[in-house]
Amino acid sequence: MTTTVQETRPARATRPEGAGSASAVRRHELAAFLRHRREHVAPEQVGLPRGVRRRTPGLRREEVAQLSSVGVTWYTWLEQARDIQVSVQVLDSLARALLLDSSERAHLFALAGAVDPSPSGGCSAVAPAHRVLLEQLEPLPACVQNSRYDILAYNRTYGRLLCDLDAVPPEDRNCMLLAYTHAEWRTSLADREEMLRLMAAKFRATMAEHLGEPAWKMLLNRLLSESEEFVEHWERHEVVGPSVRRKQFRNSRVGLLTLDHTYLWLGPHNGPRLITYTPADEETRARLERLRAIATGD
Repeated sequence: MTTTVQETRPARATRPEGAGSASAVRRHELAAFLRHRREHVAPEQVGLPRGVRRRTPGLRREEVAQLSSVGVTWYTWLEQARDIQVSVQVLDSLARALLLDSSERAHLFALAGAVDPSPSGGCSAVAPAHRVLLEQLEPLPACVQNSRYDILAYNRTYGRLLCDLDAVPPEDRNCMLLAYTHAEWRTSLADREEMLRLMAAKFRATMAEHLGEPAWKMLLNRLLSESEEFVEHWERHEVVGPSVRRKQFRNSRVGLLTLDHTYLWLGPHNGPRLITYTPADEETRARLERLRAIATGD
């Protein structure tokens, strides 16, 4: 049988790993979770015959390995909590083979210490209470982003701040991508050159924690292929940390807006965060009110 992973024995540790170490605990939790889910999937659910000599409740290890296109020995090591590396592609195959729902899939990736490259469309990070909060913040532009600058949710004023965000396909609602490739978004940046240079530097600094993750690599490759300006900024190898700073936008409907950018983490560090823009002067405050009225009318 052709497998998608190389079956190699776990590398010996240079010194014994404590049974209570975080990685060991997580591996044992992952092993128990896989065994539990395997035992609760009937063969008929995945198109396999039950047979008359089946003693194992649910699926056999060999069947999970076959459905996931991985080696039986390798999958056995995984259920034995061996210290082996698991790719996101294999985790995706296991999630499908074991018929995991969205919560179980998220749990699987969390136990494996990996980031799901294909999270569900309705991002679980944006709770209904967060959406209510976004509405209550009107006319302040506000959105929920993840650390990769994907825009997960936003209120109506934010949706008209830099462009008509509703007209942008959900898969393209990423601040890095919009700032480097979307004509109207770029025109709205008053200090575009400086702002984009800082964005690229922040992106490089943050990506250091996500090297090898497919979703991050996909975004980087897209930016490198679609924007020569990003290539120029990226090759400078500049890095800066998170910061709160004043920004100016030229909105096509209400004019110049001077705003103070703030953010609030909604979960663990580098998880979702609430981004808000507060007016730096009364003229901007009045223009935000007008922008909200326009957005409501639209």
